[in-house]
Amino acid sequence: MKTLSITKKQAEEGSKWLLVDATDVPVGRLATKVATLLRGKHKPTYTPHINCGDFVVVINAEKVKFTGNKESQKKYFRYTGYAGGIKGVVAEDLKEKNPVQIVESAVKGMVRRGALGHQIWKRLKVYKGAEHPHAAQNPVKV
Repeated sequence: MKTLSITKKQAEEGSKWLLVDATDVPVGRLATKVATLLRGKHKPTYTPHINCGDFVVVINAEKVKFTGNKESQKKYFRYTGYAGGIKGVVAEDLKEKNPVQIVESAVKGMVRRGALGHQIWKRLKVYKGAEHPHAAQNPVKV
């Protein structure tokens, strides 16, 4: 058998738009599914060094759920750039303030680093509610 290898142009032609609803789905399970779709590992034409994944639109990010006590105990950290400037916010507060950041940070941790990771990362679109501006692309519900 010969090994199948695709070109960058073939990978771009095969990419679709997918719609994922985050309602009542645990954050980690949602992130693994989305990262797999973004990377293209669900396709038989997957090639590690080419961006052959799909565009993914995640809706209802505010309805994502945490298992156990994570909602009140898990912290999300950011750095201000100043000495001693690490800031932390509990998942419960971040879910009210900016639920998109919860989904994005979970998926970003599962996408590879480097130039290819940046290309893959640009294909993720996360929205707080059920409305999204990508209706013209006819996303297929997953």
